Amino acid sequence: MKNSNSKIAMLFILALSFMSFTVLKDKKVDVSTSTVTWKGYKVGGEHEGTIKLKEGSLTFNGETLEGGSFTIDMTSINTTDLSGDYKDKLDGHLKSDDFFGVEEYPTATLKITSVSGKNGKYNIKGDITIKGITESISFPMTVTENSATANLKIDRTKHKITYKSPSLLETLKDKAIYDEFDINVELKF
Repeated sequence: MKNSNSKIAMLFILALSFMSFTVLKDKKVDVSTSTVTWKGYKVGGEHEGTIKLKEGSLTFNGETLEGGSFTIDMTSINTTDLSGDYKDKLDGHLKSDDFFGVEEYPTATLKITSVSGKNGKYNIKGDITIKGITESISFPMTVTENSATANLKIDRTKHKITYKSPSLLETLKDKAIYDEFDINVELKF
């Protein structure tokens, strides 16, 4: 009986020691100090602005990034390169059904599905959901002890955002809005 109890105790100690090396830890993103900026392009120009994170976290195994997920507040979309009526008009149009339809889709999400790389330099694959449509994307991410940065290119037409898309309407010429837009993220933990 003593021998059996000591074997069980030894297995328990061994299991605990292995568990201590594989504990995943979530680092919650400080949404009040993190920034998300966007930039959209059209023939002859561009517009840029900000959008707020509702919540987010990155999952680590020790110092190595393993995953994460984020929720973006689409109702907070804000143009920063215009002012007055022009700004209000563009903000309203971006929130309308022509673009992000924020009344029906107030949030967008990103879930990291796989990570490769090491020493703070990672290649991320994830699923981004905008207007209820999920697309797989990949992008680089740099992670330090208290922050992370990433630059994403999103093809809006994959989320049925086709307003003045040159890939769908070749007759637009100088009125076209390009399909890809940039999202630049600076996360703070």
